[in-house]
Amino acid sequence: MKKAITCLLLAAGLTGHLSAQIPVQSQSDKNSGKVIRMDKQMFLDNIFDYTSGSTDWKYKGEKPAVIDFYATWCGPCRMVAPLLKSLAKEYQDQIIVYKVDTDKQKELSADMGIQSLPTIIFIPKTGQPQIIVGAANKATFRKAIEEVLLKE
Repeated sequence: MKKAITCLLLAAGLTGHLSAQIPVQSQSDKNSGKVIRMDKQMFLDNIFDYTSGSTDWKYKGEKPAVIDFYATWCGPCRMVAPLLKSLAKEYQDQIIVYKVDTDKQKELSADMGIQSLPTIIFIPKTGQPQIIVGAANKATFRKAIEEVLLKE
Protein backbone atom coordinates (compact mmCIF):
# COMPACT_ATOMS: atom_id res chain seq x y z
CA MET A 1 0.00 0.00 0.00
CA LYS A 2 2.86 2.38 0.87
CA LYS A 3 4.44 2.08 -2.55
CA ALA A 4 1.10 2.45 -4.30
CA ILE A 5 0.34 5.71 -2.47
CA THR A 6 3.86 7.03 -3.06
CA CYS A 7 3.61 6.14 -6.74
CA LEU A 8 0.27 7.94 -6.92
CA LEU A 9 1.80 11.02 -5.35
CA LEU A 10 4.77 11.02 -7.66
CA ALA A 11 3.24 9.93 -10.95
CA ALA A 12 -0.47 10.69 -11.02
CA GLY A 13 -1.94 13.91 -12.30
CA LEU A 14 -4.03 15.86 -9.83
CA THR A 15 -7.48 17.20 -10.46
CA GLY A 16 -9.05 20.13 -8.69
CA HIS A 17 -11.91 19.75 -6.28
CA LEU A 18 -15.10 21.61 -7.17
CA SER A 19 -16.09 23.76 -4.25
CA ALA A 20 -19.66 24.13 -3.08
CA GLN A 21 -21.80 26.95 -4.40
CA ILE A 22 -22.49 28.25 -0.89
CA PRO A 23 -19.48 30.19 0.40
CA VAL A 24 -18.19 28.71 3.63
CA GLN A 25 -15.02 29.35 5.55
CA SER A 26 -12.71 26.46 4.81
CA GLN A 27 -9.95 25.16 7.06
CA SER A 28 -7.42 26.92 4.84
CA ASP A 29 -9.25 30.26 5.22
CA LYS A 30 -9.42 30.00 9.01
CA ASN A 31 -5.71 29.21 9.23
CA SER A 32 -4.51 31.37 6.36
CA GLY A 33 -0.84 32.20 6.82
CA LYS A 34 -0.27 29.54 9.47
CA VAL A 35 1.27 26.09 9.41
CA ILE A 36 -1.45 23.56 10.26
CA ARG A 37 -0.71 20.35 12.16
CA MET A 38 -2.16 17.47 10.18
CA ASP A 39 -3.26 14.02 11.32
CA LYS A 40 -4.38 11.04 9.27
CA GLN A 41 -8.07 12.00 9.29
CA MET A 42 -7.29 15.53 8.15
CA PHE A 43 -5.17 14.09 5.33
CA LEU A 44 -8.03 11.82 4.28
CA ASP A 45 -10.52 14.73 4.44
CA ASN A 46 -8.41 17.48 2.85
CA ILE A 47 -5.81 15.85 0.62
CA PHE A 48 -6.67 12.34 -0.61
CA ASP A 49 -8.70 9.44 0.80
CA TYR A 50 -6.42 6.52 0.02
CA THR A 51 -8.55 4.23 2.22
CA SER A 52 -11.51 4.44 -0.16
CA GLY A 53 -10.02 1.75 -2.40
CA SER A 54 -9.69 4.17 -5.30
CA THR A 55 -6.36 4.13 -7.08
CA ASP A 56 -7.29 7.33 -8.92
CA TRP A 57 -5.53 10.28 -7.25
CA LYS A 58 -7.95 13.15 -6.70
CA TYR A 59 -6.59 16.08 -4.72
CA LYS A 60 -9.36 17.49 -2.52
CA GLY A 61 -7.78 20.83 -1.71
CA GLU A 62 -8.96 24.24 -2.81
CA LYS A 63 -5.44 25.71 -2.71
CA PRO A 64 -2.09 24.09 -3.56
CA ALA A 65 -0.51 22.50 -0.50
CA VAL A 66 2.86 21.89 1.10
CA ILE A 67 3.09 18.99 3.55
CA ASP A 68 6.13 18.79 5.84
CA PHE A 69 6.72 15.33 7.33
CA TYR A 70 9.00 15.95 10.32
CA ALA A 71 10.03 14.75 13.79
CA THR A 72 10.71 16.90 16.84
CA TRP A 73 14.10 15.21 17.41
CA CYS A 74 15.26 15.86 13.81
CA GLY A 75 17.81 18.69 13.53
CA PRO A 76 17.23 19.40 9.81
CA CYS A 77 13.46 19.42 10.50
CA ARG A 78 13.96 22.08 13.16
CA MET A 79 15.93 24.16 10.62
CA VAL A 80 13.14 23.87 8.02
CA ALA A 81 10.22 24.66 10.36
CA PRO A 82 10.74 28.46 10.62
CA LEU A 83 11.28 28.70 6.86
CA LEU A 84 7.97 27.00 6.13
CA LYS A 85 6.24 29.14 8.76
CA SER A 86 7.58 32.28 7.07
CA LEU A 87 6.54 31.02 3.61
CA ALA A 88 3.05 30.14 4.88
CA LYS A 89 2.64 33.77 5.91
CA GLU A 90 4.23 35.11 2.71
CA TYR A 91 1.96 33.00 0.46
CA GLN A 92 -1.06 33.00 2.80
CA ASP A 93 -3.65 33.69 0.11
CA GLN A 94 -2.17 31.26 -2.40
CA ILE A 95 -1.15 28.04 -0.62
CA ILE A 96 -1.76 26.09 2.56
CA VAL A 97 1.08 24.59 4.60
CA TYR A 98 0.62 21.47 6.72
CA LYS A 99 3.03 19.61 8.96
CA VAL A 100 2.85 15.98 10.04
CA ASP A 101 4.69 14.76 13.14
CA THR A 102 5.87 11.34 12.00
CA ASP A 103 6.21 10.09 15.59
CA LYS A 104 2.57 10.90 16.36
CA GLN A 105 1.23 9.98 12.90
CA LYS A 106 3.09 6.71 12.33
CA GLU A 107 0.33 5.11 10.29
CA LEU A 108 -0.04 8.06 7.90
CA SER A 109 3.74 8.37 7.55
CA ALA A 110 4.05 4.67 6.79
CA ASP A 111 1.13 4.77 4.36
CA MET A 112 2.83 7.66 2.54
CA GLY A 113 6.14 5.81 2.38
CA ILE A 114 8.07 8.43 4.37
CA GLN A 115 11.57 7.08 4.99
CA SER A 116 13.72 10.19 5.43
CA LEU A 117 13.18 13.41 7.34
CA PRO A 118 12.27 16.02 6.59
CA THR A 119 10.21 15.07 3.55
CA ILE A 120 8.31 17.97 2.03
CA ILE A 121 5.60 17.28 -0.54
CA PHE A 122 4.43 20.07 -2.84
CA ILE A 123 0.92 19.35 -4.15
CA PRO A 124 -0.36 21.59 -6.95
CA LYS A 125 -4.07 21.77 -7.76
CA THR A 126 -3.29 20.05 -11.07
CA GLY A 127 -0.20 18.25 -12.24
CA GLN A 128 2.20 16.05 -10.36
CA PRO A 129 3.31 16.45 -6.76
CA GLN A 130 7.00 17.08 -6.18
CA ILE A 131 9.05 16.01 -3.18
CA ILE A 132 12.09 17.49 -1.48
CA VAL A 133 13.83 15.12 0.92
CA GLY A 134 16.13 16.74 3.44
CA ALA A 135 16.64 20.31 4.55
CA ALA A 136 16.71 23.06 1.95
CA ASN A 137 17.06 26.82 2.12
CA LYS A 138 14.24 29.35 1.80
CA ALA A 139 15.16 30.18 -1.81
CA THR A 140 14.78 26.51 -2.79
CA PHE A 141 11.37 26.26 -1.10
CA ARG A 142 10.27 29.55 -2.67
CA LYS A 143 11.35 28.29 -6.12
CA ALA A 144 9.38 25.05 -5.60
CA ILE A 145 6.30 27.03 -4.56
CA GLU A 146 6.57 29.34 -7.58
CA GLU A 147 7.37 26.62 -10.14
CA VAL A 148 5.32 23.70 -8.85
CA LEU A 149 2.39 25.18 -6.95
CA LEU A 150 1.72 28.57 -8.52
CA LYS A 151 2.67 27.86 -12.11
CA GLU A 152 -0.47 28.09 -14.26
